[in-house]
Amino acid sequence: MAYRSVVLTSFDDYPIHQACVPVAHSATGDLNHYDRCFLNGYSRDGGLFFALAMGLYPNRHVADAAFCVVVGGRQHSVFRSQRAPLDRRDATTLGPIVVEVVEPLQALRVHVDAPEQGLRAELTFDGRSAAIEEPHFFERVGLRTFFDYTRLTQFGAWTGWIEVDGQRHEIVPEHVWGTRDRSWGIRPVGEPAPSGAPVQIPQFFWLWAPVNFPSLSTHFDVNEYGDGKRWHDAGAIARLGEEGHLMRSVEWRVVWRPGTRFADRFEYDLHDWDGSVHTVALTPRFEFQMRGVGYGHPRFAHGTWHGEEVTDGERLDLPVADPLTRENVHVQALCDATLTLADGTVEHGMGILEQLCIGPHPSGLTGLFDGYHA
Repeated sequence: MAYRSVVLTSFDDYPIHQACVPVAHSATGDLNHYDRCFLNGYSRDGGLFFALAMGLYPNRHVADAAFCVVVGGRQHSVFRSQRAPLDRRDATTLGPIVVEVVEPLQALRVHVDAPEQGLRAELTFDGRSAAIEEPHFFERVGLRTFFDYTRLTQFGAWTGWIEVDGQRHEIVPEHVWGTRDRSWGIRPVGEPAPSGAPVQIPQFFWLWAPVNFPSLSTHFDVNEYGDGKRWHDAGAIARLGEEGHLMRSVEWRVVWRPGTRFADRFEYDLHDWDGSVHTVALTPRFEFQMRGVGYGHPRFAHGTWHGEEVTDGERLDLPVADPLTRENVHVQALCDATLTLADGTVEHGMGILEQLCIGPHPSGLTGLFDGYHA
């Protein structure tokens, strides 16, 4: 299949251009340019967890998607990888996985029909509050731009059903909350390209904790270097039906689980502009392995080329036997949560603590993938 150097597609009829080229071309020729959505959901009794990732990598000519359900202590995944469609309107229908924008920045619909992998679903995400634009992510490794992207996060509730091996699970918004994000820009994707002389030791430290409570949601993230210096952080409170309120700063505390790089207990403080402090305490129930939707997967990592149209699956028992391998160290822990607002109000909810901790960190992590030892 040959690509023309210039190509017009359906969205070129709309006033949405951000560069002096057709929409099919990215504004940068960086091989790592990407455009991705991520969604998750969880029943409030902790018995069901699901997630979806879908990405477009136009300069690699690749698109992929994955859907994963955790039930009964096992992850069930379906993966799709293919040549990227030229027309962006086709980029959210990838084989058995479809993401439909029902109402921009408010409602999305997910369709999954993968009988060979034992997975089917019809789900609708509806925002509990407005989407939050996080501070821009930017980081260089030496002189090379490594991260340069924008992301939005939104809290919501789910309606519909999921079928796993013929067993249907009904999804109602009163009992199934979740989070979704959208990000686009530059980050490492696909097969690693040669990068020349080394400029730093391998290291990445990332914590992300969006949490739903009955009357509001809270948001937290940090990126830190191996010496603890931050290069990105964000915090927010989003009340039901309202715009999110970004915090002045965030702080966090962790108790690592011995022999892993996963938290046993975690707290974060949201420092508001008036000096007040709101605290969220998280207690993990289990870790969802992010490889289930392609993150760090040994075969279906995001943006990798597998052929014109490839669909496959994976089943993984939890917890994994070796949590310290590269493909298993990236997790989202499903957590019970307690929020204490500055005025003393307490709410109980549920959310996730995403953790990707590679290399040393002053919180007690040493080596590249060494487990924590007190």
